[in-house]
Amino acid sequence: MISVRNRIHIRLFVVVALVCLFIVVLWYYPVPVLTSQLHGGALMKVVVTVYYEALCPDSKYFLTKQLLPTFKIAKSIMEVKLAPYGKAKTKEHNDPLLRLEVATCMIMDNHSPQEAMNKCTSQINFDDSVIQNCFESYRGVDLLKVIGESTNSLRPPITFIPTITIDGSQGRQESILKDLLSEVCKAAGDSREVKDICKI
Repeated sequence: MISVRNRIHIRLFVVVALVCLFIVVLWYYPVPVLTSQLHGGALMKVVVTVYYEALCPDSKYFLTKQLLPTFKIAKSIMEVKLAPYGKAKTKEHNDPLLRLEVATCMIMDNHSPQEAMNKCTSQINFDDSVIQNCFESYRGVDLLKVIGESTNSLRPPITFIPTITIDGSQGRQESILKDLLSEVCKAAGDSREVKDICKI
């Protein structure tokens, strides 16, 4: 039986490690900021933001059964932002698929966060010492604080984890949780690319 104190430490490690992973990957592979509107004839992507907890079974289900499969199908029309903070409280690569696969890998087997991070980063041949250094630094705590502020500023406030926004809107949570691809397709518009992906 794991003590409450150890569970808190495990959760904190998982959250900070995931935050560090996303920041490190973004540092090496920057992703342009995108929206779902057409701008100058170019398709702008639907922004899906997932506010989740690394040890939450509902979050695990959503990442593995909805988010990753949807992204693999519709990556050209959507951008994914992950906020691994959930209902926590705090005190004062151009490859989003890589980030999503590592997060999904880690959430699938996170009882030993350090081992999960090592296993998942080795599967993609990524140096996990960069993530570990971020985790051990003040930068990791600062990043967690920023994600926490973003999570806590959601209106309406989070009542269920995971909470997903599509282009900043929390509307239709039940539908988003059950059929993310359909909801992304509705938000993406009706370009030829969207129709091909969504089979409209």
